[in-house]
Amino acid sequence: MILLIALLALGAWALTATIVELRRDGYRHVPTDWSRVADHDALDRAEAGHTYR
Repeated sequence: MILLIALLALGAWALTATIVELRRDGYRHVPTDWSRVADHDALDRAEAGHTYR
């Protein structure tokens, strides 16, 4: 029974810590700044004889 209570407490602590860290990290949807994105295609570096998906 003590082990079950300890696991529940640890789970609650982990969930709370995750929520706090996500808020502190600034997790949110941010629009992409296309002026900072490199203009290249994934196939520009493709090598002959390899299969790319």
